[in-house]
Amino acid sequence: MKSRLTASELDARLKFVIGCVLGFVLLITTVGVLWALVFVTQPIGAQAENDKMFFSVLSSVATFITGTLAGIMISTGRNPEDKNNNGIPDSEESE
Repeated sequence: MKSRLTASELDARLKFVIGCVLGFVLLITTVGVLWALVFVTQPIGAQAENDKMFFSVLSSVATFITGTLAGIMISTGRNPEDKNNNGIPDSEESE
């Protein structure tokens, strides 16, 4: 039988999954904007009104996701005591 994961291990896995999902969404958003800029025909000398709104919405979404990713990666949560500096909190080390 597998041993149960500790709270810090679960927190690390959750941050990893959320980071991967948000990074993927940001990648798809960026590809969508680049696709629209490169392959969609625009009127000569102007930009279509619906494309302006599309880029505005995608810009807001990308800014939000980038900020959320940064917040997740920066957050430290609770910092259990680790006197021997081995990366494992003293409360979780096996006796």
